[in-house]
Amino acid sequence: MIRYTLCLLILVLLAVVVQQFLPALTVLNGSRMLLVPLVFLCGAVTLPTPLMLGLAFVCGFLTDAESTLGPHGGDPEVYTRPVEALRFGYSILLYGVMGFIMQGIQPLFRQGRWQVSTILTGVSVFLYLLTEYLLINFVRGGFTFSRGTLFKIVFTSGLTTIFSPLVFWLLFRIAEWSNYTIRLDGLKRGATRAQAV
Repeated sequence: MIRYTLCLLILVLLAVVVQQFLPALTVLNGSRMLLVPLVFLCGAVTLPTPLMLGLAFVCGFLTDAESTLGPHGGDPEVYTRPVEALRFGYSILLYGVMGFIMQGIQPLFRQGRWQVSTILTGVSVFLYLLTEYLLINFVRGGFTFSRGTLFKIVFTSGLTTIFSPLVFWLLFRIAEWSNYTIRLDGLKRGATRAQAV
């Protein structure tokens, strides 16, 4: 379990670095694939709750640190006005909530139904972005929700969801390499089928 968790942390750090080089797609309303939430969500369903919360802290901390160090408190394309009132640590809470959503379907995932986790990854990213946008509106003291913003959130969620099977595949390989079992019931069913044949 320790090797798997360390590999997952390294994967998160790689996602932070690669995220800096991924461009926004102007064709899809400036949406982009969010690697850090993607790696977190795929990893959250494979970990026990205490480790998931630790991973949520690391991912949220790195996300807030990146936003704080950037101009205007974040990406100038996203945050056109300063957002100093968004306190450091809000992302940690949002990651924790996303992690608990993924933990809720962990029994299905352990039965080998990773497809449900893929769909929930997109739903979780959508809720994360929507909540973050609503928080920013609340802090600014006004509420604007344009059609373009909705499309940007939907397309970003969709792009992130498309790549979740690849991350799950990578996590299965890492788990296999580190002797960490993440699919208990699915493995038992496969062994029973193999014995029956």
